[in-house]
Amino acid sequence: QKMTAETLDLLLNLAREAGVAEKIQKMGHGETMNPTENRAVLHTALRCEEGEECELTEVISVINRIEDFSARVRSGEWSGATGKALKNVVAIGIGGSYLGAEFVAEALHSDPMGREGSDGRRLRFLANIDPVGVDRALEGLDPEETLVVVISKTFTTAETMLNARTVRQWLRDAMGHDSEETVSKHMVAVSTNHEKCVEFGIAPENIFIFWDWVGGRYSVTSAVGLLPLSLAYGMDVVRQFLRGARSVDRHFMEAPIEKNLPVLLGLIAVWQSTFQGYATRALIPYAQALAKFAPHVQQISMESNGKSVSTCGSAIPYECAEIEFGEPGTNAQHSFFQLLHQGREVPVDFIGFKHSQTPIELPGEVVSNHDELMANFFAQPDALALGRTDEELRSLATEEELIPHKRMPGNRPSTILLFDELNAYTIG
Repeated sequence: QKMTAETLDLLLNLAREAGVAEKIQKMGHGETMNPTENRAVLHTALRCEEGEECELTEVISVINRIEDFSARVRSGEWSGATGKALKNVVAIGIGGSYLGAEFVAEALHSDPMGREGSDGRRLRFLANIDPVGVDRALEGLDPEETLVVVISKTFTTAETMLNARTVRQWLRDAMGHDSEETVSKHMVAVSTNHEKCVEFGIAPENIFIFWDWVGGRYSVTSAVGLLPLSLAYGMDVVRQFLRGARSVDRHFMEAPIEKNLPVLLGLIAVWQSTFQGYATRALIPYAQALAKFAPHVQQISMESNGKSVSTCGSAIPYECAEIEFGEPGTNAQHSFFQLLHQGREVPVDFIGFKHSQTPIELPGEVVSNHDELMANFFAQPDALALGRTDEELRSLATEEELIPHKRMPGNRPSTILLFDELNAYTIG
């Protein structure tokens, strides 16, 4: 980063003046953090374990219901209208009602524990109102073996409800009748609007609630994410995911700001966007399993910070937040890294893992596939920082007229996050 120790001290002083530590505690204790809607922001309570001070009885109750329901579906105790086991899940939602869950589902797909839990099962997501989305979500699925999870906080979201009606008709057409049993056996809901769910035909016992203190973009650890994920992967995997999220919650709530990783990453983002004027940030996970990570972060970051007024409603006289985009490495290197190294300056967050979910070693190859990936992971931030000078190019016998075209100025900011492995816990 283009920072010194003094820069960090000044940013920490800014955080102290803004009362960041106090606001973290207020958030954790359920005080109103959203003044325009007079709401608490308590998604961290979704990860509290039984017996902890932050435990909320209603949260534990919903998690236990999800565990019971998913176990019955997965065992075949709960079957479809024609008696067939429900092996396919289609989750219908948009925005925060699917982005987080899709990111986690994609990340778990090649994890050994996730792969074992999902053996013989399929989980698909339907968000876009484009009929092609419906076609792709339902392609190859047997309606008699398909359970549909309709996810909408209000149960009035236009795209979600049209898609839900479309899939409901698909179920009815396939089974040759218009009975309530088709819907009650093949469709469940995640919503805060009990009345609308029942009007749609969802049986009251098949409605899983969440609360207005859970923002949609933070709802992946509520029933929004837990229900489809537990149906696909099993509750053991989901509980590991929750424990991972809880571990960071504890760190965030307890660590002093100068050692608090989320706070430090946030301050770096403020430094980059507000003080240095960078408009964008690239998110580059060197893991194909994190292909859906950038879209999830786009909503978390850009919907949260995508404002031009303060919480008091007054205009902010400077630009806020970054435009987030990303693609897994090494794909990204062959797509837009030319610009990162030689064109516009774009801060980059690199995410890597020491061990692969699916390691491969070929006889006769100098390094394993994953080591080749990680060699690129470490080389790219070095190249951004150090660049390539004219002298280095000449030492490589580069033709003089090509030197301006191959020169890389360097001094371009990036952050590295390195984990041991990508599993349910680290995804959380």
